[in-house]
Amino acid sequence: MKSGENCNKSRRNFIKGVGASLLLIPFLQFCSDKIAVMMIRLSGTKHLLGHRLWIKDFPKPTKQIEIPYLIVGGGISGLSAARQFQKKGISDFLVVELENHLGGNSSNGENKYSKYPLGAHYLPLPNFQDKELLQFLEEEKIILGYNEKGFPIFDELQLTFAPDERLFYKNNWQEGVVPKEGNLISDDLEFEKFFKQMDVFRSGKGEDQKYLFDIPIYLSSKDEKTRALDKITMKQWFQNNHFTSEPLFNYIDYCCKDDFGLGIEYVSAWAGIHYFAGRKQDSTPEKHDSVLTWAEGNARLATHLKKYTEDKSLKNHLVYEVKIENNKVIAKAFDDATNTSLEIIADKVIMASPQFVNQYLIKDRKAFTKDFHYTPWLLATLVVNDLSENYSFPLSWDNVIYDAKGLGYVYDQHQTVNQVQDKKVITYYYSFSSGDLKKTRKELYKKDKEYWKQFVLNDLKIAHPDIEEYTEDIEVFLLGHGMISPAPGFIFGEAKKQAKQNIQKKIYFAHTDLSGISIFEEAFHQGINVVNEILDGTTVDS
Repeated sequence: MKSGENCNKSRRNFIKGVGASLLLIPFLQFCSDKIAVMMIRLSGTKHLLGHRLWIKDFPKPTKQIEIPYLIVGGGISGLSAARQFQKKGISDFLVVELENHLGGNSSNGENKYSKYPLGAHYLPLPNFQDKELLQFLEEEKIILGYNEKGFPIFDELQLTFAPDERLFYKNNWQEGVVPKEGNLISDDLEFEKFFKQMDVFRSGKGEDQKYLFDIPIYLSSKDEKTRALDKITMKQWFQNNHFTSEPLFNYIDYCCKDDFGLGIEYVSAWAGIHYFAGRKQDSTPEKHDSVLTWAEGNARLATHLKKYTEDKSLKNHLVYEVKIENNKVIAKAFDDATNTSLEIIADKVIMASPQFVNQYLIKDRKAFTKDFHYTPWLLATLVVNDLSENYSFPLSWDNVIYDAKGLGYVYDQHQTVNQVQDKKVITYYYSFSSGDLKKTRKELYKKDKEYWKQFVLNDLKIAHPDIEEYTEDIEVFLLGHGMISPAPGFIFGEAKKQAKQNIQKKIYFAHTDLSGISIFEEAFHQGINVVNEILDGTTVDS
């Protein structure tokens, strides 16, 4: 999501970097009503592999592979590490991935009407100082060149088409996602005050001359007063600054859920402000904050990265143990299709998998990984005949419903040149924000498919009362560990610092949960930085 009032779009980045560790299981339900098919994917509950990961009852390895460098996890961090190896002239590595494809949650589905994202599905225009990301976008023809003033020229077909955003507020659609029409004067004044404060944070620098908030996070200032914001919630900051507007509270809550899964009551204030202040909007001369997006979402970016792993990946394999023996790293992996295990012997291993998985693979990790919190998410992709578009503002790429349970939906066919579609395909997002994510996660799996189908449709009925009548197909995805969620004290806390430390310069770690914010840029730089650490000994201090 994005607005001219500096709300940066981040909902669809929520599951970046979970990658190979997601354990997904599909179920098909053939119904007798209008909705023909419902498929639910539950992460972390692939019963055979999930339980076996805990109890380690895998068969003994029957073969071995020797490789200098092993990457565990084929999400964006792992793929970025593979790219950086290739950039450094090293091609002797292997990527091991649980799923039958690479990309992690920058993946996609496809029906006969459209591709659609299975998670992350856009990239905001990067900060101008992020030269590594700009270079990658130029390599992939997303940036077509630079103008006479040095600004990148983005491919217009990969920028969001207009109209890009709308909000259902006070029983009508309006442009943008910030409530405007129908507010009290006091509400508008508080919005104005809030955005002015975010502008100050966006441009502010500490005594070290670094931005107070930057992307990737490790570039941010060590200013102690600013970092102290990580110790309180965004709600506390809201109250401390004497904000009282309900529409503003609702809007900030939406934005926090969008980027972190956690709402304003539970997320770190530093993280909440970073949502607005981290992106500098300086890669276009007019300070435009558009996004790059595709029907398949960030699977397009994953596809660009996959080419660096050609003939260098092993899919459908679950790594279940990693340890150091005789100055080598021994990784054991299980192939569920053949019910066999193999042993991979490497000089160095990159764990591009989240810490909630690593704690079961590597000894003595649970002491600090218990402080890592992951919000569950739900996505639902619907095929509909009609969206009752007789409103004041037309169907847009991002469609937000004020005060709904979910975060609205994206129109997956928005970027197609042919705007006349037989059926429309939309993807709905919902984060299970709570103060007890473990308990919330357990509750997810007690509900059946019919419950979740109705849950999604009822939320959409606020703006589309006839949505159930017009829906032909719905696929619901439940992700128990959707994204890292920065509760107060986590981003600059001790647990994250310890989890990122390499083990005997043999086992290294790269994942967005080690930055604390789950966005593409963090995953991209995690992969680059870990390879630089291995090859050059260079480390970044967050």
